[in-house]
Amino acid sequence: MLYWLTELTTEFAFLNVFRYITFRTGGAVLTAFLFVFLFGPRIIKSLRLRQGKGQPIRKEGPERHLLQKQGTPTMGGLMILSGMTVAVLLWGTLRNSYVWAVLLLTLVYGAVGLYDDYLKVTKQSAEGFRGRIKIVIETAAALVVTAFIVHVGQEPLATSLAIPFFKSVLINLGWLFIPFGAFIIVGAGNAVNLTDGLDGLAIVPVMIAAATFGFISYFVGNILFADYLQIHFVAGTGELAVICGALVGAGLGFLWFNAPPAQIFMGDTGSLALGGALGTIAVATKHELVLAIVGGLFVLEAASVIVQVTSYKLFGKRVFRMAPLHHHFEQKGWAESTVVIRFWIISVALALAGLATLKLR
Repeated sequence: MLYWLTELTTEFAFLNVFRYITFRTGGAVLTAFLFVFLFGPRIIKSLRLRQGKGQPIRKEGPERHLLQKQGTPTMGGLMILSGMTVAVLLWGTLRNSYVWAVLLLTLVYGAVGLYDDYLKVTKQSAEGFRGRIKIVIETAAALVVTAFIVHVGQEPLATSLAIPFFKSVLINLGWLFIPFGAFIIVGAGNAVNLTDGLDGLAIVPVMIAAATFGFISYFVGNILFADYLQIHFVAGTGELAVICGALVGAGLGFLWFNAPPAQIFMGDTGSLALGGALGTIAVATKHELVLAIVGGLFVLEAASVIVQVTSYKLFGKRVFRMAPLHHHFEQKGWAESTVVIRFWIISVALALAGLATLKLR
């Protein structure tokens, strides 16, 4: 659709707005939101009928979750991915290699998460896809996409790690950048997955991170802004702002149904895909380390699990009352809404800190 509209701008000047990334990003936000908001009730009804008992709740989790959340349908990520995909296909430049890299990685991760959710629902067990096989598939997809991003990029930047605050500092990793980029993508996907444990907890930080990287993508892909902000210019990445806009819009639509008490959970279908999308955008825009700041909440959640497991295996002691981190605060007596809102506040602060790195370099 966009291709034909941009071609018509040569004859109809008023259609020239379709050439602007900012206009199309706004269009993607609105389109994705309306799609999820309008079709959400039908999707939820269909999933509830098909799943019966809904997503099984972990027995080792907080006790009140067994009472309050049992029977809620999962696979809500289908709503998000559908809205995002429709918006990107309508408003994105489909000749852009980065758009396809992010979109395909997101859908592959979504498919992995969908199968995981399917196994959990059909077996009525919190154990889904075998962990090792799951990681192997995620890693393979991330390696292919990272290699493609390196291929379409320009040397030496394509294989280099940019350091925040220092434009002149580039660490050229050579072929090692491919496994490094894959690590970022896989890590981001699983970190968001671990964060998705309370109603509305994961989707808002994802939207905040997506909005932040929407700005970053636009600036990095614009040679004038990149020069002014003293960041590395990566031609073509400005188009990723449209994908970020689609993620924000779809996330807003999903939040309408995921707000406490949630009518549906995003499941691994959504969390893996959304985290993978953010990781891929960070790799494409050369802001891998900034993702650790903007997505700091996801890093904390993942780190809490690693610390808890390591401490228990080595010393037989738990550092937190329960991991991931949001369950620790629940066990301390915080209400679910308190945990969620305070984590949202942290996400906003970290996003602002990430944006600050653009001008501090």
